Amino acid sequence: MSQGLINRRSLLAAMAASGAMAMSEVPAMAAVRRGKPFFQRIGKPIGLQLYTLGDMPAKDLDGTLAKLAAVGFTDIELPGFYNRKPAELRAAADKAGVRYSSIHMNMPGPFTGGALSLMSSPQEMADGLNALGIYQVFLPLCPLPEGFSIPEGKSPQVAIGDALQAAGADHWKRTAALLNERAAALKPFGISLGYHNHNMEFAPLPGGTTGWEILMKETDPSLVNFELDLGWTSAAGLDPVVELGKLKGRVKAVHLKDVKATTKTNYVMNQDPTEVGSGRLQWARILPAALAAGVEHFYVEQEPPFAMDRLAAVTKSHGFLSRFVA
Repeated sequence: MSQGLINRRSLLAAMAASGAMAMSEVPAMAAVRRGKPFFQRIGKPIGLQLYTLGDMPAKDLDGTLAKLAAVGFTDIELPGFYNRKPAELRAAADKAGVRYSSIHMNMPGPFTGGALSLMSSPQEMADGLNALGIYQVFLPLCPLPEGFSIPEGKSPQVAIGDALQAAGADHWKRTAALLNERAAALKPFGISLGYHNHNMEFAPLPGGTTGWEILMKETDPSLVNFELDLGWTSAAGLDPVVELGKLKGRVKAVHLKDVKATTKTNYVMNQDPTEVGSGRLQWARILPAALAAGVEHFYVEQEPPFAMDRLAAVTKSHGFLSRFVA
């Protein structure tokens, strides 16, 4: 037992004996908590979505994970399989002393590279994920409307946003139904399914709703959870604290992502990215709200372009978060 814990218990006992406990315990506890960095206080690691490091993991997975472990990142979210077998990925994590806690799995198509997708058989998915020690999957991008293509002169981001607007509410209802169906199929195998947002989900739709509201309303809370990307939520002009409150009990992970004050509200995957703590997000409000909402995993993620080397950027973000008191 630590000396600090002994002192704290002695203090509370003395306060109770003097009749001052009811009046003073809450301020005393608050003072203790204020003096301790958030992640130390809650006993959870600072994680990383490996997508942030670009092609570094694909080129040198062992070396990349070792460098991350040296920084202090031990909780890793995979963006995919890097064209490797699950056993290879697991061996690299074990060697570096890190663990994978979740993975992004796309719908079949150009983003899967022939690997497992969200539409693979539940048994195949369970076999691969069990080898990795992963029991949480997130769909990182909504299914694209049938016949989607990128018109000449348009960026992929704008093309996706325009296609989703044209598809309307029915597309989001079909997405919710798909999530319910796949989550129900995976549940007997011990695999949980969730949805990760960008900012096109928040675009206003006819009828006064949004794709995000449809997903929250029409997915089964007993089956489907969420990973709230805080940076994309801010880029949509929304307050992440409010959105966390709406997802209480259903949000299992967050992407700790910051954006510059120059980021304009949009719904086409546009933002001015920066390292965590260097942008406009209010972490003193957000981190406690995430904990209160039930978040279990906190993953740093940053979008390109980078103002510095990618590893230096995530090191800076980790340094900020590891010292941040909230």
